[in-house]
Amino acid sequence: MDLEMRHLRAIRTIAEAGSLTRAAATLGLAQPALSAQLKRIESALGGRLFERGRYGVRTTALGEFVLDRARILLPAVGQLQQEAVRLTQDGEQAPAFRLGGTHGPLLGAVVDRLSAAHPGVQVTTRISWSDREIAASVADGRLTHALIGTCGESTPPEPERLSWRQFAADPIFVMLGAEHPLAQRPEVDLADFADDAWAVVPGDGCFGECFTAACARAGFRPGRLYETDVASCVYLAQVGRAVGLCRATLPTPPGLVTRALTGTPLMWRHLIGWDPYGPAAQSASDVVTHAHAAHTDAITRSESYSAWLAAHGAEAAGPGPGGEPAPPLSCGRSL
Repeated sequence: MDLEMRHLRAIRTIAEAGSLTRAAATLGLAQPALSAQLKRIESALGGRLFERGRYGVRTTALGEFVLDRARILLPAVGQLQQEAVRLTQDGEQAPAFRLGGTHGPLLGAVVDRLSAAHPGVQVTTRISWSDREIAASVADGRLTHALIGTCGESTPPEPERLSWRQFAADPIFVMLGAEHPLAQRPEVDLADFADDAWAVVPGDGCFGECFTAACARAGFRPGRLYETDVASCVYLAQVGRAVGLCRATLPTPPGLVTRALTGTPLMWRHLIGWDPYGPAAQSASDVVTHAHAAHTDAITRSESYSAWLAAHGAEAAGPGPGGEPAPPLSCGRSL
């Protein structure tokens, strides 16, 4: 493994925090991920950098040597980055926000808000069905921030290289053709769709497993599954060919209704990810704030979701940007 600047930042943070737990919180990482990263760094350098004790950690002789060099290199590289940005901005303006996300209106709303808040800054996006591809692009510096949806409790992509912050959480709804026998109910049981086909968008997370498990708890195994693009999912639901899984904030297309599932068997968690050691970390809170505001606006435009929140309590929408960093999570693919 080659030593990188992010490794030096991690070493410095651990030394300053005095414990892996506090350092992980500062860096926005899970403590096991930081511990694993430290082991790889120590392996690459040929010895232990910290002695672990009951009351925290302290640097070894090798750790002091590396820490001394880190305290010289990190400010120098930071200054280099600042001067490079200033040089670029004096000439051609580099994109300040390069967002990666899956398909959906929320990403467009975030772009709109960032563009309004930073009128002199370019905002660009890259779309992919793959959360892993988006996260890798952020970790490699090709994108500044990732906006993905997750469900379940598995680890998000690139947990050792990215920090993740949850800015909202929603129930997963179903979308039904207006003529569907259950379309007039305010909430529907998952078991009521035991004989229906399903329409979902692609993805490389664990939503398939989460959905199958939810169906099993409801007493059935899902039948035919259409994995296709958003427009096709909408069409299949409109003509009654399938029931679609969707985010609660989905704008309802003509000929469809969206309905909550009784007992909320599936939840969708919205995350922003960034490199905690890179320049994007400075603007991460801004992106999280605008994403949360965009999500709040989306709720007000959804009659079915607003009604569900009124019945179940506003806290059901999940924490806002002031909450703690999201725990390790990943999976997901709904509209």
